[in-house]
Amino acid sequence: MTPTKVMKHRSHNKFHRSMECKSLMVELGQSGLKPSMVKKAINAMKTSNEADVTSKQCADVLSEQRKQHKGKEFYGLIKHFQDKTLVDNDQYFFVDLCDDGCPKNIFWADGRSRDAYTKFGDVVFFDVTYMTNKFKMPFAPFTGVNHHGQSILFGGALLENEKEETFEWLFEHFLKCMFNKYPKAIITDQDKAMGNSIKRVFPNTRHRFCEWHIKKHEPEHLRPYVSRYSDFQKSYREWVNSETIEEFEATWEVIRCKYKLESNCWISGMYNQRMHWVNAYFKDIFLAGMSITGRSESINSFFDGFVNSSTMLNEFVVQYDKAVVSRRAAEEDEDFKTMNSRPVLSSVHPIEAKAGECYTRKIFDIFKKEWIEDNNNLTHETLSKSTEESKYQVGRLDVDKTYWRIVTFRYLNQVSITCSCAKYETHGILCKHSLYVMKKRHVQTLPNHYILPRWTLNARYKVGNVSIRLGDMNTENEVSTFTLWCVRSNFNKLIEQARDSPSEIQKLNTLLISLLEDQVVRKKSISFENASQGSCMGISQVDMMPQLFIRDPLGPTTTKGRPKVASRIKSPLEAPKRRTCSYCQGLGHYASSCSKRKADESIHEKEK
Repeated sequence: MTPTKVMKHRSHNKFHRSMECKSLMVELGQSGLKPSMVKKAINAMKTSNEADVTSKQCADVLSEQRKQHKGKEFYGLIKHFQDKTLVDNDQYFFVDLCDDGCPKNIFWADGRSRDAYTKFGDVVFFDVTYMTNKFKMPFAPFTGVNHHGQSILFGGALLENEKEETFEWLFEHFLKCMFNKYPKAIITDQDKAMGNSIKRVFPNTRHRFCEWHIKKHEPEHLRPYVSRYSDFQKSYREWVNSETIEEFEATWEVIRCKYKLESNCWISGMYNQRMHWVNAYFKDIFLAGMSITGRSESINSFFDGFVNSSTMLNEFVVQYDKAVVSRRAAEEDEDFKTMNSRPVLSSVHPIEAKAGECYTRKIFDIFKKEWIEDNNNLTHETLSKSTEESKYQVGRLDVDKTYWRIVTFRYLNQVSITCSCAKYETHGILCKHSLYVMKKRHVQTLPNHYILPRWTLNARYKVGNVSIRLGDMNTENEVSTFTLWCVRSNFNKLIEQARDSPSEIQKLNTLLISLLEDQVVRKKSISFENASQGSCMGISQVDMMPQLFIRDPLGPTTTKGRPKVASRIKSPLEAPKRRTCSYCQGLGHYASSCSKRKADESIHEKEK
């Protein structure tokens, strides 16, 4: 028997049973790798003469490791959050339990996510289409956009179902976690239960439907009209892309009559919900470009490679943290590039120079595209001119003037400029039309009030830094939760800086004693104590968790989770693949069983 075959005997094939190999398999498995990938990684790193490990051996080890957590996954999830709380005082998490100890809903957000919300919480994207865990509990991440235009996570939740009361519970805890600071806009899919909950919990927040979800619906609903009317597609696009509300309404009356749209069709339903998705209705609200960037699709890819449909609950939160760490590393890379590089300017104009100095590199690239377009392709006509205000029509010579933009320029105490395209109002970056007029009017620098702090390097994460003034969210009679959180964060930072010096700690302690003695009104002390506990609400409940009888969820059933007829589309990860015939383009069958193909072949044979 050759040496290579001897290694296949069980007595000689010991490597895969060694503690070193098993530990490596478990570690790679917890990183989200499948057994086949674990096998390749281990065999590539193996230096001994032992036989290669197989996919089955890897799968057996991972299965054995998972059995140790069977029935205790939810307890492992709680333990994970408890351990994180020891190193992150600002972490917030709350667990909603049934009377029998079965988990219903879980929401969590770490300190850095809460800090990010104070800077980038003006627009929030919320989606529940990513359902990848063993118990099929819908995963609901809250997402925003940072100063580099990257997706960032404000918090995550695992939900029992997608009913109104569940969403209401989640939104209330999200608001409580984020210092009762309401987002200016929230972007979701068209789920009715979600929309009703947003109305109740975020009454003053503008609710927009995700454009990505709407476009996914369009083909199936527009197909009958496109096949019947040759110009329908063009008319529909012109209607959807109307520049003003008046134009949108007028065009609707035209296409409704011309194409005989029924009152109960999908297009009429979308018209009734126009306040939630038509661009013309959102020209006055900042959206950070989120509605047009397939943000939902990018969030699905956020966790790809970290979790899958069989991920256990205790593993899910660990993998969630790893995904967040990888995204934060990407953010820090962009911070480094901005701090250690110079912008590449296309001109010597001081407006572009100041933009390059203030904006992060990614945002400057967006600004630069507008600036270059301004330099090369635009012209204008003067509509009116006075000492205080001038109006111009700006556009390209090769484009019909009906599509040109109206730019209003005012110069009193400071430069004020508005454009009918509303790019600054919705994206926070001046458009090419406004930049063109500013240059023609000899404005020598980019006005500071047109540089949003959220697009600059000043918005980057700094350990222990509090970037918002303490009084920003206070009222005359009440100190806000956010202010108390800032004070507590500064206090913790002071302790950390003084902990290595006995004299500094003694000095700090003496100062605190003096302040405590000066407190005459006991009510303020009690209020501060209660609010401080509130900033980490859920920890007191979690401390009791080991004493409670906690069991894992019952798993997916017909009475819980997503309804069979959902009001929104499913993500590609969970939506079943639709069979499409390559011959007749019909759905539900392949070309091999296509009746039309067989009939055509039969006719062809007869003709022969």
